[in-house]
Amino acid sequence: MKFNLNLVTLALIANASVFVPNMVLADGYGVQNANTDKVKFDKWACKRCAIDTGVSGTVGVGVGYNDSNDIHSANAFAAENEFAGKVDADVRYTNKSGYRATVEAQDLGMENGRLDVNTGKVGQYKINLNYRQIATYDTDSAMTPYLGVSGDHLTLPNNWQTAGSSQDMSQLYSSLNPTELSLKRKRAGLGFEYQAEELWSTYINYQREDKEGLKQASGSFFNQSMMLAEPVDYTTDTIEAGVKLKGDNWFTALNYSGSSFKNQYSQLTFDNVFNPTFGAQTQGVMALDPDNEAHVVSLMGQYVAGKTIMSGRVHYGQMTQDQAFVTSGYGYQTPAEALDGKVDMNGVNLKVVSRINSTVRLNASYDYSDRDNKTNVEQWTQISINSTTGKVAYNTPYDITTQRGKLGADFRLSRGMNLEAGYDYRRDERSYQDRETTDENTLWTKFRISAFNNWDMWIKGSYGERDGSEYQASEWTSSESNDLLRKYNLADRKRTMVEARVSHTPIDALTIDFGARYALDDYNETQIGLTESKDLSYDANISYLINDDMMVNAFYNRQNIDSEQAGSTNFSAPNWFGVVEDQVDVIGAGFSYNNLLENKMRLGVDYTYSDSSSNTQVTQGISGDYGDYSAKVHNINVYGQYQATEKMALRLDYKMENYKDNDPGNSIAPDGIWNVVSFGANSHDYTAHLIMLSMSYKL
Repeated sequence: MKFNLNLVTLALIANASVFVPNMVLADGYGVQNANTDKVKFDKWACKRCAIDTGVSGTVGVGVGYNDSNDIHSANAFAAENEFAGKVDADVRYTNKSGYRATVEAQDLGMENGRLDVNTGKVGQYKINLNYRQIATYDTDSAMTPYLGVSGDHLTLPNNWQTAGSSQDMSQLYSSLNPTELSLKRKRAGLGFEYQAEELWSTYINYQREDKEGLKQASGSFFNQSMMLAEPVDYTTDTIEAGVKLKGDNWFTALNYSGSSFKNQYSQLTFDNVFNPTFGAQTQGVMALDPDNEAHVVSLMGQYVAGKTIMSGRVHYGQMTQDQAFVTSGYGYQTPAEALDGKVDMNGVNLKVVSRINSTVRLNASYDYSDRDNKTNVEQWTQISINSTTGKVAYNTPYDITTQRGKLGADFRLSRGMNLEAGYDYRRDERSYQDRETTDENTLWTKFRISAFNNWDMWIKGSYGERDGSEYQASEWTSSESNDLLRKYNLADRKRTMVEARVSHTPIDALTIDFGARYALDDYNETQIGLTESKDLSYDANISYLINDDMMVNAFYNRQNIDSEQAGSTNFSAPNWFGVVEDQVDVIGAGFSYNNLLENKMRLGVDYTYSDSSSNTQVTQGISGDYGDYSAKVHNINVYGQYQATEKMALRLDYKMENYKDNDPGNSIAPDGIWNVVSFGANSHDYTAHLIMLSMSYKL
């Protein structure tokens, strides 16, 4: 029998021992017995497997105009200034020898821009260069009387008149100047990977992040305080390196990761705006985030034995901090010049997954982590800033050990029907806490059905309980707390949760998706503290392809969180009760129309609306609102793209954000509280616009 060999035949020959090692074929008729003596393998070529060489992709530039009177809009537009520019790119280069290079840029030049450059030879080495910029904006109208903002020494004007109350400061309003509270991060990295021909590979990645700006802080003198603009000038260096080894059915890797954090400012000095009272202090000093380091070494591996996969990881790390203490204005002798902080971390992660047969799969995992604080415990003189008498205090070396175990099973009941079930366990052991140990036990099950045409449905339910050792007030943490008070993260709790999701595709062009979740946390043994929490959320999504050119989609999401708590004003039984009602609604829709104007034009619009609110009611004889918060945001993006030539396209975007919030904490006048000098009212109420014209060119 004669036949011609083709690529499929050759593939079967090469893989016959893999796919049919135990298959018994008729003598002489196996594919592996095909006569290939006269085949000229060097002449074979896959015509459809040709690799494009040279440069391909697109590059683009954009310029925009930003119209906004509130810098908060830069969180949505990624544009702080009136004019904005960006560079986009998706460029690839390949040659016949296997060398490849890619350049990917998105919104480079704007506040959320990124760049990734990769180069190397497939299967041998890879070099990566990356850059990312991230910015967050709070307000540009925080009012402060201090001079020297952006530095570590805040001073008052020469004509400043101190007073016992902020309302009596004659120079307060005439001395106020607006200050921008924002943080900007710039992150750059360089990485290298090398793949040996057979067993091993290695990699190393380095990254530096610079973070600058101002954030809100506060300084105090006894019972008087003032809001301060704390300078942020951080540098964080991180490095990761490792060696990977692999065989036919195993894999292992030895990894190292380390970080070094540096703060240019060690302390913030500020003048006292009030009449000197406690200690006759005219100037205050506060320590800022200290320099620190962290190092972790880990060994991981995986082994495949038939239908069983076993994996594991062990790691050891250490965090250190040894910056000198800030002692300016501190009238007591410190027991040491620096903290000499040291925390050891170690852990183990184990996991096994085994397919018993075609219908049953089992899995189990165990995680162990230990945080051992080895910082020396010293005796410190405590300075009181409230009505409580100051006394000797100690730095507390908090430790925590966590163990987690999981068992699960996946049953294939029939085609399109699956049942999962499992048991989760967690134990936390803490030092110097009101409760030394807590234990959590959770049972869960999930049923999924996709047997019906165009339907995919699942429902999951779980029930868990948390208890532990005897709860008692600790002299280290809560010597002045009510004995009936229970911290919510340590208290006994019963948690019930149900989740479900349904997806339906009645026709090829229409997809409908709906999901819901309900969780109830019952702190059944708590008399004072959080006693109950309910979390209800649901969402709906729809996508419809009207025709080959038009598509519409819409979604809606709601989440309600209701919390109940009890308190006491006399260190005894509960005598007041509070209810917090949080609600978030998000609505969105989009529409696109392609192939207009002789298949050259695309139009589209995207719209989202979010409404979040929080209401707190307190009952102590009578009920009343404790303070409401709300935020409403409308976002619109209307765009049009025109293919001017075969290679060049133009795009015009119009974006609008309408934002309004009402936060009582941000609505206080600089002298609204007699013993506080605040930043003033900083709620947001604006409508901002951004127009962006961009051009892309296909290489």
